[in-house]
Amino acid sequence: MSSSSARAPARPDVPIRRHQRVRFAISGLGSGGEGVGKVDGFTVFVDGALPGDEIEAMITEVKRNYAVGALRRVIVAAPTRIPARCPAFPTCGGCQLQHLDYGAQLRWKRQQVIDALTRIGHLSDVVVHPCLGPDAPWFYRNKAQFPVGPAPGGGTGGASLVAGMYARGSHRIIDLDECLIQHPLNNAIIRAAKRLADKYGIAPYDEATHSGCLRHILARVGSASGEAMAVFVTNGPAFPGGRKLAADLMREVPAVVSVHQNVNPRRTNVILGEETKLLAGRETITDRIGRFAFAISPRSFFQVNPLQAEALYRKAVEYAGLTGTETVIDAYCGIGTISLFLAERARWVHGIEVVPEAIADARANAARNGVANVEFHLGEAERVLPRLREQGVRPDVIVVDPPRKGCEPAVLDAFAALRLRRIVYVSCNPATLARDLARLAELGYRTVEAQPVDMFPLTAHVECVALLKSEEMDGS
Repeated sequence: MSSSSARAPARPDVPIRRHQRVRFAISGLGSGGEGVGKVDGFTVFVDGALPGDEIEAMITEVKRNYAVGALRRVIVAAPTRIPARCPAFPTCGGCQLQHLDYGAQLRWKRQQVIDALTRIGHLSDVVVHPCLGPDAPWFYRNKAQFPVGPAPGGGTGGASLVAGMYARGSHRIIDLDECLIQHPLNNAIIRAAKRLADKYGIAPYDEATHSGCLRHILARVGSASGEAMAVFVTNGPAFPGGRKLAADLMREVPAVVSVHQNVNPRRTNVILGEETKLLAGRETITDRIGRFAFAISPRSFFQVNPLQAEALYRKAVEYAGLTGTETVIDAYCGIGTISLFLAERARWVHGIEVVPEAIADARANAARNGVANVEFHLGEAERVLPRLREQGVRPDVIVVDPPRKGCEPAVLDAFAALRLRRIVYVSCNPATLARDLARLAELGYRTVEAQPVDMFPLTAHVECVALLKSEEMDGS
């Protein structure tokens, strides 16, 4: 029910207005992890609210079809609501679901996939399996990217700078010494790096004036190797005290074997610039996914949760149904991680990627791991696929792992033209997954089943791998 109001709503067809206090029940979660409920039949989204809560909220924004509210108090708590472990929650924007029991998180992520498939893709007969989660949802991220800024009135202990995460929906930095979803070594690096940057008087970057030196502190950990890397992103080439800072950091955190400076002088939200300089130690660190080893540089793409990435890749290989005789296409292959897993079971794998640096990394990764039955091709999938066909390549299966925006229609058309028995679609966005599966259904491919995988526990994100079979060629 809504609270009474002396003033009429802004438009006659909208039953609520800004600044109105409303009391209502939360019935679901939105794609960003926000609570969703209805006030007089009108949809309202509220950050921090959970299904099963009865809440009071202040309406902050009213649109034609929905409103946004700020949580004022939980009147009746949902049975799945738990205390958040992190003192920065929910102000920090790093994770959205710490206050939801982890089993309930996994159920919601599965439901998110089901809802996308039915509402967007109009696919109601797909088997969606329970979401695969880790044994423990904490301290899993092997990569930290913490913005740096001036401390308002002095930071912790009188420091001149802060580093942490942006408050949700803003560029205000929440100063953090520990993030509970980061690997403990990343937290140790951030703490030491902040202290040392302050010790050497390195000026923090001021986004408003585009002045100051230190913009970001990055930390990367090889979860399997125990090796760590630190990267200091500066506003220009000058980095006074940078080499001393690097040497001190390696002494204070012995796991750090590689320290770099990255130069980014642009006014941009993009974190890394084009120029990277080694300050101390080695150029790269190493990590593993399954049995495969990968060299990681400051600019390398690498999955932030290797254990869950392995679960995702194993499911993709299972769905590919390989017996050792197949030719497989790995579209959007990146640095070749899925390609190497596929090569264990296939006769030959062709990886396709549009980023030159990723192709170079993929070839190096194949050589490093002694994988000879894989070949990598630079270019757009819709252009490379016809060229491979002209060269006599007849793939049996295609595996596709596109960015969040999904596949362009031309790419899906190119897949269909190959007349494949199976397509395995790996996705980080249920909405674009559902859209593309609907298009592939029009092209003669039936989505049989989908496996959600929780790569990012405590956040609203969910990955998924789906199996499609040709209606024409595969009756199994």
